[in-house]
Amino acid sequence: MRSIRAAAVGAVTLSLALAATACGGGSATGGGSNDSPKTLTYWASNQGASIEADKQVLRPELDKFEQRTGIKVELEVVPWSDLLNRILTATTSGQGPDVLNIGNTWSASLQATGALLPWDEENFAAIGGRDRFAETALGSTGAQGKDPAAVPLYSMAYALYYNKKIFAEAGLSKPPATWADLVAAGKKIKARGKSPLGAEGSNLSENIHHVFVFAKQRGADFFTADGKPDFTNPKVVDAVKSYVDLMARDKVIPAGDAEYAQNQSVSDFAKGKQAMLLWQTASANLKSQGMSEDAYGIAPVPVISGTPGGGTQVNSPVMGINMAVFKNTDNLDGAKEFVKFMTSDEEQKILNKAYSAIPPVKAAQADPAFAAPDTAVLKDTLATSAAALPQVPSESQFETTVGTAVKDLFADAAAGRPVTTGSVEAKLRKAQQQMPAA
Repeated sequence: MRSIRAAAVGAVTLSLALAATACGGGSATGGGSNDSPKTLTYWASNQGASIEADKQVLRPELDKFEQRTGIKVELEVVPWSDLLNRILTATTSGQGPDVLNIGNTWSASLQATGALLPWDEENFAAIGGRDRFAETALGSTGAQGKDPAAVPLYSMAYALYYNKKIFAEAGLSKPPATWADLVAAGKKIKARGKSPLGAEGSNLSENIHHVFVFAKQRGADFFTADGKPDFTNPKVVDAVKSYVDLMARDKVIPAGDAEYAQNQSVSDFAKGKQAMLLWQTASANLKSQGMSEDAYGIAPVPVISGTPGGGTQVNSPVMGINMAVFKNTDNLDGAKEFVKFMTSDEEQKILNKAYSAIPPVKAAQADPAFAAPDTAVLKDTLATSAAALPQVPSESQFETTVGTAVKDLFADAAAGRPVTTGSVEAKLRKAQQQMPAA
């Protein structure tokens, strides 16, 4: 999902209730119609530096769609802090949009409600075919073996952003490739009075994304092969502890970042207060805050040893935004036409360039506009060393419960309380107990 996203606080309670009751988006028949062929409502996720910035990007493109089709698109840009709860409410009330953006990590959870249009062979054919999309992006569109619940719109990956001037002043000639390298570099940077690494310790989603990578690098998963939570697996416990230890033990993440949840670490990096940032497709965000592209470099997220690649050398979740259609839309044909427009080669180039994202449509991704060095790192990560977050119905609850556990551990670290294997395991056990029964 987009890095600007704040945690969907409170989503776990609502999602538990709605996942058990929702069916067909709340309509009597569970199917769409073409009763209102001239209008569509669209909930876009907040991708840019502000909601107004998103409107400036999207409105001209939506007007272009109206000129071509005669269909007016009523746009609402929804903050990440509200989006999941609003979607879940719409799945039972039926009072939602026709088309919406969803974080790709929510695909399986929202698919389980039965409210979204399945993208079967016929529906994919209506937008040009499934084979137009990168397989990596399609891997985060719903549970394995089921028709996707959504279509990839923007693809993203995490990278390590580093301040070239701060690195040079600390005598560092290259970015760290391993976590040990990062800690060693951080100590040199800290010795010169700069903060080494930014984090968003109170952002549940950011917490999940990072501990997922730490777990994959240890050959671990948060769920068993049959989809059951496995949060107290010793390798998972070690992964979570190792991430929090960047603050608690290694002191390369400042204690104040335990309270960050709304892009503060990005702002600190853009202002030269922090030397490194682990973030997804940050270029547009940094530019909007006045940071020159020449001021920073971009490198793959570190691994335990060696270099990123397949298997345990995962260094990013497959991040991104998917586009979904509510099954009970009053403009089913128009909704599919709109998805076709937004995923066309032309629009994919325009929109992904605006958001410094990677087009999940293969033809657009091959455009020279996405061949710059920073984009190349993200493309290579998605192609060779990224993995999809668990595509299980309880994924949204997982983000909330484990994300909160990590948040609490950062709070302990910031307060000087010990972060031990036992305390990590206890918080993860509590998180697992809050998950729905299998």
